[in-house]
Amino acid sequence: MNTELQHSLGDELYAALRECKVVEPLSNRYPDITIDDAYAIQQRMLARRLEAGERVVGKKIGVTSKAVMDMLGVFQPDFGWLTDGMVFNEGEAVPASSLIQPKAEGEIAFVLKKTLQGPGVTAADVLAATEGVMACFEIVDSRIRDWKIKIQDTVADNASCGVFVLGDRLVDPRDVDLATCGMVLEKNGEIVATGAGSAALGHPANAVAWLANTLGAHGIALEAGEVVLSGSLAAMVPVKAGDNLRVTIGGIGSCSVRFV
Repeated sequence: MNTELQHSLGDELYAALRECKVVEPLSNRYPDITIDDAYAIQQRMLARRLEAGERVVGKKIGVTSKAVMDMLGVFQPDFGWLTDGMVFNEGEAVPASSLIQPKAEGEIAFVLKKTLQGPGVTAADVLAATEGVMACFEIVDSRIRDWKIKIQDTVADNASCGVFVLGDRLVDPRDVDLATCGMVLEKNGEIVATGAGSAALGHPANAVAWLANTLGAHGIALEAGEVVLSGSLAAMVPVKAGDNLRVTIGGIGSCSVRFV
């Protein structure tokens, strides 16, 4: 796939984001699309967002849990970029009309105090570089029609990122067992999903290390001060206007979000 086509598809996905519309799967239209092509398309989509005034505040890891892999039929992790235009505060209302086909994921967010750059980053390095962890929601959203995605589609679409919500409590990662901590996700007062930290590649710090090493191969670092979303701990939960969600993670805290 040539650069001109990569840029055209990145522009198409950016327009879909801004206009809240879907596009047909890229993998159907271009069967030979590679993951490298997809990341080039993702970079173009990000560049358009930055040109519009957004700034990068972190990165996200996608498709880390078996539950999400099974739901999507995608069987390897990917990554995307977080911008200040995606951030919502604890308890803040998210306009459902600003999203297309959203689903909520309960995750553990890492806030970095030191820069991490692969290769060779370990889970221990991640914990040493982390200021704190917090409960969070990632509201994933796909610009691809009906979530009919292959790995190339979700990668191109910024790892299907919509918005994210951070809890209001930052915890030292040394004060909690991130592998065994349990997660409970409630929707409108009912428990709809449960999981544990180990769902994210065995340990959330493993997921962040994977990201640091994967980005390092492209000359990109996880920067001090950035937020890193380490991956869903359970299956994705569809959401719509009127829904109220809360995620609680043992030893870390909780995060809530409502949709209007």
